[in-house]
Amino acid sequence: MNDKKFTILIVDDVPENIQLAANILDKEGYNIAFAPDGKSALSQVKHISADLILLDIMMPETDGFMVCEQLKNDPETADIPIIFLTAMTEKESVVKGFELGGVDYIVKPFNDKELAARVKTHLALKYANEKLRESEQRLIELNATKDKFFSIIAHDLRSPFNALISGTQFLKDCYSSLEKDTLDMVIDELHSSSKNVFVLLENLLEWAKSQSGNISYDPEALNLCALIKIVISVFTKNIKDKNIRIVNTVDPNLSVYADMDMIGTVLRNLCGNAVKFTTDGGSICFTSSDKGKFIEITVSDTGTGIPAEDIDKLFHIDTKYSKIGTAGEKGTGLGLILCKEFVGKNGGTIRIESEYGKGSRFIFTLPKDKI
Repeated sequence: MNDKKFTILIVDDVPENIQLAANILDKEGYNIAFAPDGKSALSQVKHISADLILLDIMMPETDGFMVCEQLKNDPETADIPIIFLTAMTEKESVVKGFELGGVDYIVKPFNDKELAARVKTHLALKYANEKLRESEQRLIELNATKDKFFSIIAHDLRSPFNALISGTQFLKDCYSSLEKDTLDMVIDELHSSSKNVFVLLENLLEWAKSQSGNISYDPEALNLCALIKIVISVFTKNIKDKNIRIVNTVDPNLSVYADMDMIGTVLRNLCGNAVKFTTDGGSICFTSSDKGKFIEITVSDTGTGIPAEDIDKLFHIDTKYSKIGTAGEKGTGLGLILCKEFVGKNGGTIRIESEYGKGSRFIFTLPKDKI
């Protein structure tokens, strides 16, 4: 199965039975825990993270059936396999045990080899089921990734290309008759559409590489302030058009240990979002603070903010969330998903604080030195 050392909880009101089962299973290399009654079993099962339970049926006060029923009704313990321990005269009760969720039964007194074999079999089944659920979840995530990819191609990538096609067609048909102001406006729109396509394609390529595991990770000492200045320069025209005030108080001597391309992508997406959702005359601030082994970087804006119920959706690939910017800018929602993935890859975390209608703060951490 794997290298994990499984924990078996033995529940029986007869100490000799517990000792006998423990001796057999200890030889198989399992961790052994025990409970002398049903109440004790229920109180300790979560604490010890039991992988399998050997449960006596006939016990005073809380019998094995009651214990099994309570465990199966609790989502945290419902998947733990339960093997009932029964005397020959109790065999007819085993049917009830199966109905309550038991997976097997063993007749007392135990046969060493039978007990070891049954425990091993049900642990193997439990392990296989866990792996199956993990694979199922992974398939769900892969399908969500595929759906997101085709959604972007079908809609988000088509829109800016349509703008490029219609704009260039307009220039082709009317160039000779256009006044300079109109010509400048059309060229600006074409430039904006081209840049949107480029940013989207960059995100798509980075995302595709990260999903395939082919993205390179080359951490180094990075000057954050200098990198932020480079990113800000990319949005100079948009910032000027919206009359946005930029404040960068990040220490010029501050450095973090991270991959430059990944963190450049993170800052580009966070800055782009801030510009997109900040209204005319608003402000965007870049700040940093020392958090021991980490540096915390905050990108805050005075934009439209995010409704509280939508914040959790922003980092999930299987949840479609995007909205129009304050100047009609469109997005895919892919940028923030990349931010979470790349910050995590560099050993940091990212979170969002936002007040709808007043602005947002995107806060992420990066290590100062090699972790």
